[in-house]
Order: sequence, then C-alpha cells, then structure tokens
Amino acid sequence: MAARGKKKVDEVLILALACGTPVEAAALKARVSERTVYRRLADPQFRQRIQARRSDMVERAASMLTAGNLQAVKTLLLLQEPTVADAVRLGASRAVLEYSIRLREIGDLEERLQALELQVVNNQISAASGAA
Repeated sequence: MAARGKKKVDEVLILALACGTPVEAAALKARVSERTVYRRLADPQFRQRIQARRSDMVERAASMLTAGNLQAVKTLLLLQEPTVADAVRLGASRAVLEYSIRLREIGDLEERLQALELQVVNNQISAASGAA
C-alpha cells in the first residue's frame, strides 16, 4: 500500500476507532481487512494517535457545553419565576443549588490540587539543590 494511501486509511481508522466503532465496522469504513485493523492496533503509536483524537473530541465537546452554560443558568433562573408551575420551580431551584455546590467543590478541589502540585515542585527543587 502506498504511503499516501496508508495515511488516508489510518486517518479513517483513527476517527472510526476514536468514536468507538467496532473493529469490523472500522475495517469496512476504511476498506481494509479486520486483520489490518488489528495489526495497526498492535502499534503503540497508532493507539496513541487514537487516544489523542479521542481526547481532542472530548475536549471539543466539553468546550461546546461550556459555551452553553450561561444560557442554561439563565433558563434555570427563569424557571424560578412565580409565574412558573410550582413543581417546575422546585426542580429548577434544586438544580441551581445542586450545581452551585458542585461548582464550588470543584473550584476548591482545583485550588487544593494546584497548591499540592506547587508544594511537590518546591520539594523537588529543594531536594535537588540540597543534593548539589
């Protein structure tokens, strides 16, 4: 198979496998045998490229969801208006409280993690300069 053709096949396989497509279906999409797919999957660099593509897809999806956060919060707050049915208002209020608590916890954990990471780096620097 020519290098250019292999590159195109790899890209089709990487995208399909990163999306969770089974080997059999990925082989059909790339127009190669299942054996070829398994052979490519035996290559650690190929598997790494699949993981990188999957990570990129997850990051993009998270970014898209983040972009909608403000509108979602506005919607939840509007659902708390007195003109909205009581059951809907109750659900919206619970959601606002639950999500605000979760966000605060995540923020606190993030700060603590950063402090620990900084402490580890400082300890490594101290140990390195003490050993010199």
